[in-house]
Amino acid sequence: MIRPFNFSAGPAALPEEVLQQAAAEMLDWHGSGMSVMEMSHRGKEFVSIYESAEADFRELMAIPQNFKILFMQGGGLAENAIIPLNLSRGESADFVVTGSWSDKSQKEARKYCDVHIAASNEGSDRTSLPPSASWNLRPNARYVHLCSNETIDGIEFQELPDLKALGTEAPLVVDFSSHVASRPVDWSKVGLAFGGAQKNLGPAGVTLVVVRDDLLGHALPICPSAFDYKIVASNQSMYNTPPTYAIYIAGLTFQWLKRQKEGEANAQVWGVAAMEKRNIAKSQLLYDAIDHSQLYFNHVSKDCRSRMNVPFFLRDESRNEAFLDGAKARGLLQLKGHKSVGGMRASIYNAMPLAGVQALVDYLQEFEKKHA
Repeated sequence: MIRPFNFSAGPAALPEEVLQQAAAEMLDWHGSGMSVMEMSHRGKEFVSIYESAEADFRELMAIPQNFKILFMQGGGLAENAIIPLNLSRGESADFVVTGSWSDKSQKEARKYCDVHIAASNEGSDRTSLPPSASWNLRPNARYVHLCSNETIDGIEFQELPDLKALGTEAPLVVDFSSHVASRPVDWSKVGLAFGGAQKNLGPAGVTLVVVRDDLLGHALPICPSAFDYKIVASNQSMYNTPPTYAIYIAGLTFQWLKRQKEGEANAQVWGVAAMEKRNIAKSQLLYDAIDHSQLYFNHVSKDCRSRMNVPFFLRDESRNEAFLDGAKARGLLQLKGHKSVGGMRASIYNAMPLAGVQALVDYLQEFEKKHA
């Protein structure tokens, strides 16, 4: 039986191979006699799962050795508090606000430090990005925060800014929750990156934090010990009981990602590079269908359209429910847009195959012919 195509923004679809492997290992992981959910997080079985996951993620994302990889809890939303507790020193932080998630981030950080909006796209109705040359960065900011892919608004930075070229030594903090592992990261531009796993890396419950060594050890006295990056790092993410099963599934996803390949035999790319090629092809296919339609539209500027989250709208919104009912009948699930913006949204993360996007495009065209 062909599974439906799940376009949920998160928790999102997982690779079918990962689900099958997890099902096969559910009752007995590698002859241990235990499910991963039953293991002690300090036992040799789970420690081996954790160490493999950490090593695979470092290799997959080409993370330099002077960065620590932390597996934490609380999701990206909690990191909006945990980051200023660790990096702000109670002083100042600059924010680039480009959508719903970066806006939530700056509001949460105000509880712990002096927040300055260095740039915003609010006047553009969240349809474009403010050019980095226009950012009003402060020389004394402890860090500069941005969300590199706005899940709700469908806006993505196609490349990260070089803050040194913009005149500041502040480290760049990147919320890459919804496009982590969909494209390479230039770590020379980054001080800290974080993301909930439930978009591209695994199930809800674990949050990945990649933090440069020199940013450890500056937590505010009020920071809970379990959220102090230095303590978490020195305890290999096991200061408290980690989300063991979520880490295990993320580890399986990392292995799946490492196996992916694209291109001809003499010019193949693997892992994240392969996923980037695949994601470009998927997003182009869907955007082309929307742009050449008389019924649908996307209002995000073409130079910053997200490859992962594609919001679109029907020009006749009275047909929204009919559209969603027809999509569900064809096994195209979770296409309703976020309640704050309405319309539709197709999240086409790494686990979404090209066939799923083609099925959606076929349905878009079929529905338009019927309702033209």
